[in-house]
Amino acid sequence: MNDFSTIWATAHEAGLASAAAAKPVPMIVGTPTTPFGSDIDPTKPIYYEAGGVCGFAWVSFAGNTAFGRWAKANGLATKAYGGGLQFSVRVGGQSMQTKEAYAHAFADTLRNAGIKAYASSRMD
Repeated sequence: MNDFSTIWATAHEAGLASAAAAKPVPMIVGTPTTPFGSDIDPTKPIYYEAGGVCGFAWVSFAGNTAFGRWAKANGLATKAYGGGLQFSVRVGGQSMQTKEAYAHAFADTLRNAGIKAYASSRMD
């Protein structure tokens, strides 16, 4: 029998370390000079977003396994779109790249423990 709480805690620590080490590509946000332009009007406010693009990340895994049943029973995972279960990344603020780093490290740790897991993300 696996100690799922230890695996989860180890995956979380790996995720936190990876998120802390992440170096998101910064983003400049401004108003274009024309409605569909790709330039920035220097007379309007310009914002620098160090965290890069905004988005979401999550880790998916099967729900019909001992680990999946344990995660769901402990309130750590919810039903995933398309089947199985998912764990939504809640660290990293709005930075998709930071959340992705966490999710990939978390999923890698689960896979190293013999649990099939996949990291996914979506830009907001």
